[in-house]
Amino acid sequence: MADTDRFSEDLADFVRRVAELKASRAVPSGDLGTMLDAALFELDHVAERLWPDFERLAADGPAVGATAVWDDQRLLRAVFQRFPLPVALVDGETVVRRLNTAAADLTGVRGGYATGRPFAGFLTPSDRTAFRSQAAAVARREGDRSLTVRLQHQPRLPVRATLTALRPGNEPRTVVLVVLQPPDTREPLPRSVRGQTPDLAEATRNAELLELTDAMTVALLTAPSGDPTGVLARVPEVLHGRFADWVIADEGAQPRRRTVLGPEGGPVADVLAQDPADCPLVMETARCGAPTLQVRPDPPDSFGRDASGAPVLVRAHVTSLLCVPLTAEPGGPVEGVLSLFRTGARLAFSMAEARAVDVMSRHIALAMRRPG
Repeated sequence: MADTDRFSEDLADFVRRVAELKASRAVPSGDLGTMLDAALFELDHVAERLWPDFERLAADGPAVGATAVWDDQRLLRAVFQRFPLPVALVDGETVVRRLNTAAADLTGVRGGYATGRPFAGFLTPSDRTAFRSQAAAVARREGDRSLTVRLQHQPRLPVRATLTALRPGNEPRTVVLVVLQPPDTREPLPRSVRGQTPDLAEATRNAELLELTDAMTVALLTAPSGDPTGVLARVPEVLHGRFADWVIADEGAQPRRRTVLGPEGGPVADVLAQDPADCPLVMETARCGAPTLQVRPDPPDSFGRDASGAPVLVRAHVTSLLCVPLTAEPGGPVEGVLSLFRTGARLAFSMAEARAVDVMSRHIALAMRRPG
């Protein structure tokens, strides 16, 4: 029975790592080699350890009661997934082990994407520290906890989170069961992003991307030659509003802030006055020449702080961001950095949108380098 339990733990860990590898497809293309090495390592692990263990257990025959145990586990998994309240299993660092369907609907995050990521990252920045602290206390067996949090994609909706310690049979350490309760559980939970995006909506978004690319092409072709600053000034006007709530344009390999367009009433002047050298994300993008796509960006100060010391991403209520270098070809000189923010309940940037911005960034760099 001990061998069966150990094999179950190894298999559960392998499934979680595979889910992380699936989610890692969002990494920049330059890092795909690292992801491929990790995938090959996992395949070797299956071939050299998991498969021989499975064959040995199969040859020995099922242990007494093993079939009943597997049936019970399948039943419990089904109950967990179909449980009407949103529930999640996390560890002491709030890393998600499992997320049921109701929790995926409430948070707007698919279970496969959430697995292996900190659940605290799905909350508003002001609630993350408290949630991490309470989860760590529960994992240390210091008693159950309950607190009110707000989800990042619905910051105006307070959600009651109840945390309790569990020790499932296939988990090596204590895990934390998180039960989420909206203010009125009689109201239907929000549908997941997947449920709101039929094929027709996907086609509509693709058409919108095509129109956006066309508008950017027109703006670049009609921009004055030999004037990189003038070319860069036209870019935010195309992207602001229709594509991103914030558009920040920095010029040069040692970036200098040129243009900031944001929502009315937002801290636009403070972001414009910010030195790009104090923005780790901008400087890293300019140095590496690789784009960055983040959903629920963490840490909150990755885009630096304003003059008052507040993180820019927190003040701007950023829920997703794109930070792309302006280069004419991969590995070429960086003409600037373009940063795009979305806020509130707006859908996060998708991989298709990130790809479209990457194409536009090369066209922008070519226009900036065009001689007069």
